[in-house]
Amino acid sequence: MTYLITGATGMLGADLQSVLSGRPVTALGRADLDVTDADAVRAAVAGHDVIINAAAYTRVDDAETHEDEAYAVNATGAAVLAAAAAETGAALVQVSTDYVFNGRATSPYSEDEQHDPISAYGRTKAEGERLALQNNPGRTYIVRTAWLYGANGPNFPRTMLRLAADREVVSVVNDQYGQPTWTADLAAQIVAMLDAGAPAGVYHGTNSGRASWFDFAQAVFLANGLDPDRVKPTDSSTFQRPAPRPAFSVLGHSGWERAGLAPMRDWKDALADAVRSGVFA
Repeated sequence: MTYLITGATGMLGADLQSVLSGRPVTALGRADLDVTDADAVRAAVAGHDVIINAAAYTRVDDAETHEDEAYAVNATGAAVLAAAAAETGAALVQVSTDYVFNGRATSPYSEDEQHDPISAYGRTKAEGERLALQNNPGRTYIVRTAWLYGANGPNFPRTMLRLAADREVVSVVNDQYGQPTWTADLAAQIVAMLDAGAPAGVYHGTNSGRASWFDFAQAVFLANGLDPDRVKPTDSSTFQRPAPRPAFSVLGHSGWERAGLAPMRDWKDALADAVRSGVFA
């Protein structure tokens, strides 16, 4: 199998390269490939069996006023990659997000839940899913993820540790729930899915369990030898931002079970290993 990774310089892209080390991989960052350029994409895809699209416009708040730019990368880019994959018979893994849902659920979202995004970013990612499936039917994997952290980029745990160095007390919202997810675990899960020949379709690539941002912050403090009581709970009204955030982003994992694969491990176990590996050093 030969692999093409787009968005290869991001957190997930870097970990995908690590997991695929020793295999034939082409890793292209944003500077190397414009995923909206059909000719460039067609040339890049040629000769590859699997395309993993980790390229994305992820500036959630900026997307509210720059939705066209977000759409170009998140929707048009997915469509172009899927069309190029279809021409060669390649599989496409389209990395997506919990933001395709409205966040008003009270139980984990299933893989077949209808899209209902509440932000511009969510709308563009939902359209990216639709176009990827439409343009490469039967060979497209949608892998939704959320609350990512990893070594190769800014992330919530690193922000918490920076704030801990500057402040005695850190306030964090306790009314938004999701699944903290280590990109190293997600990369390994994507490769395991492909190696197993899992059927194409929608999968939820998040670590198991659930947490509020407050829970996550306390766990980050504790895992790094800091007093978790320095993290104080607050609510979302104290952190108004341009784009609305889903209040509930817990994703169900029955897709893995149907494919005969184990879901990703609990987020607390993943965080402990991430800290031990020096991710936030």
